[in-house]
Amino acid sequence: MPPPVLNVAHLTIRFGAREVVRDLTFSVAPGSALAVIGPNGSGKTVLFKALIGALPYEGSVRWAPGVRIGYVPQKLDIERDVPLTGLDFLLARAALGRLPRESVGRTMELVGLPRDVVERPIGAMSGGQFQRLLVAFALVGKPNVLLLDEPTAGVDEPGEERLNELVHRLQHEEALTVLLISHELSVVYRYAENVLCLGGGYTCVGPPREVLTPEVLRQIYGEKDTVHVHEP
Repeated sequence: MPPPVLNVAHLTIRFGAREVVRDLTFSVAPGSALAVIGPNGSGKTVLFKALIGALPYEGSVRWAPGVRIGYVPQKLDIERDVPLTGLDFLLARAALGRLPRESVGRTMELVGLPRDVVERPIGAMSGGQFQRLLVAFALVGKPNVLLLDEPTAGVDEPGEERLNELVHRLQHEEALTVLLISHELSVVYRYAENVLCLGGGYTCVGPPREVLTPEVLRQIYGEKDTVHVHEP
């Protein structure tokens, strides 16, 4: 077996005296997809920010040599009504990374965004188109690891399915390792080799069909939340 792309050991993240993530240990195999699930406030986004070095933490986060990370945040700190086209957005990313303009055209093709769509102001794009733009933005630097924080948030159901299929296709065609935060258990079953569960002071990791038992889901989400596990 090849060595893991990511090794996390005894990771603890604190905000003041409050522990958001406590003593978390897991690893991610190259080319695999790890889904992260849990209720709001369980530390999923905080975990991703620690993994990319944007937040301080205790413990160990070790990426394999040669890892290049693309990150798709849940929310982008940019107003949709700014006079900026999708193409401007991607070209700015290429310029920041000192990458050729051709890299932008390649990522547009990878995510299925036609030029006439990318040349629109970002405020004129549909939710699904804008999410594809964010994925393209993350791919400009040719990453081999892709972190996606609820990439289908705010997208209608058909758009959700297309985005999930896109990420799955990119994982295999571009040999990506994918870490994905999702609230959709059907997506976890269908696309993830392993799932990391956070919530209720409880953590566990493993294959979805082994880990996502009714007991574990009650432990994570609480007795008041009703969670239905649907077979894909």
